[in-house]
Amino acid sequence: MSTEREVLLVVHPDRDTTRDAARDVAERFGKAGIRLRVTDEEVRQLIDPDGCMATPCTIVAPQDDPARGAELVFVLGGDGTLLRAAELARPAGVPVLGVNLGRVGFLAEADSDALADAVQQVVDREYQVEERMTVDVTVTSGGEELYRTWALNEASVEKFTRERVLDALIEVDGRPVSSFGCDGVLCATPTGSTAYAFSAGGPIMWPDVEALLVVPSNAHAMFSRPLVVSPDSVITVAIDPTGPKAVLTCDGLRSFDMPPGSRVRVVCGQRPVRLVRLWDGVFTDRLVHKFGLPVRSWRERRTGGRAV
Repeated sequence: MSTEREVLLVVHPDRDTTRDAARDVAERFGKAGIRLRVTDEEVRQLIDPDGCMATPCTIVAPQDDPARGAELVFVLGGDGTLLRAAELARPAGVPVLGVNLGRVGFLAEADSDALADAVQQVVDREYQVEERMTVDVTVTSGGEELYRTWALNEASVEKFTRERVLDALIEVDGRPVSSFGCDGVLCATPTGSTAYAFSAGGPIMWPDVEALLVVPSNAHAMFSRPLVVSPDSVITVAIDPTGPKAVLTCDGLRSFDMPPGSRVRVVCGQRPVRLVRLWDGVFTDRLVHKFGLPVRSWRERRTGGRAV
């Protein structure tokens, strides 16, 4: 049995900081004898322009299941880059480790100042892996299946043009809940509750909570509050057959046009995404850190921490 270790490196190559970080990561893994894979020639040239790496770098095209057989997928960038990496990792069940070089980077496990430590923990195999819920999404029209896809964060059903309101009916477990005109409806996982769903007014759910989240976006209705439903529930968003068409977008990456009368079915995904964890801290601490939340009373903040 081969003991050779390989890591798939996924980077956002359009920033100077990312280029420097990618070369640093490649050099550290190379010195540790860990082979690298990338998905295109541009990234290979980025990390090894002179062909002098201590360990070879292999190009594996995205359509060729590039994560299969790798130990993990190492991501440099923001949450968008990590979501693209999750597309590559999920079919093979390979865990994803994100180092944030973007803004909030809620999915990332480490920030840029901890890059060297993150690489070393991978080299030393000092990490854990946790599974995150996904959603499976099916679009039908007139009884015919149009699309089948998935999402880690959310599936959003939104109006196709800015000028027209989307008329949508939300159903849960085959029973209608409410209909209204809106900009869209988001069906999110606990992981996605801190992303688009949060911006649309949804609650934050701890990632180990087993539930699905439905968040109407700018709904013209008295009853348009977010809904938290069972992970065994079936969520359906039905588009008015006499209204305009809509668009389904999953994780901001995959978009599908939907004709009037379409129905979007969202259920708990059969295949999770696996994320690498380097630290033992609880989600509460991550939440406070990422959002910069105040954890002292307003009196303490006004007096510089002195009791009054």
